[in-house]
Amino acid sequence: MNRRPQRAETGTESEVRDEDWYGREIRGEKHERVSFVDVDLTEVLTESAVFDGCTFRGVRFNASRHVESAFLNCTFRSCTFFDTSFTRCKMVGSTFDRCTFSSLDAVGGDWSFVGLAGADLRKVRFDGTRLREADLTDARAEGTLMRDVDLTSAWLHGADLSRADLRGAQLATVDPSTVTLAGALIGPEQAVAIAEALGLDVRVD
Repeated sequence: MNRRPQRAETGTESEVRDEDWYGREIRGEKHERVSFVDVDLTEVLTESAVFDGCTFRGVRFNASRHVESAFLNCTFRSCTFFDTSFTRCKMVGSTFDRCTFSSLDAVGGDWSFVGLAGADLRKVRFDGTRLREADLTDARAEGTLMRDVDLTSAWLHGADLSRADLRGAQLATVDPSTVTLAGALIGPEQAVAIAEALGLDVRVD
């Protein structure tokens, strides 16, 4: 790995720049406070790898697979995600800024405190993912699959979840008056929770 401490971004200690990691397998490795700039991670596999406090700028994650890996308090800037999957990964505290999500699947895992404000998530699928206290302010998520996700205390002001599949999602703390939910798919218990959040008196008799 090409390390250049003198050129690292603020908050990082070393840098990997303009490298081709196409198809590389990263198993059990730990990268801490590394700045990845314009790196090609196409078809990369990470398994039980840890990236702690790293910055990814202009990185291509296309067709990459990440299994039980951790991206903790990382920053993703202008990265591309096409046909990318994260399976049982921890993304806690990471922030995505001006990234392109052409196709991304997140199965399980913990995405709590993640920053996705203003992100276009229309081609992102969350299945059984924890998104507690995630920042989804003004996110575009029309038609997104968000099955069995935990949105407890998530920031959703201005988010568009119209036509999204929200069945099984934890919506108890969602303020429906600040979110677009037209045509969203939910279950009976969720409908009751949303009605109560709107101040309605729900009776089943």
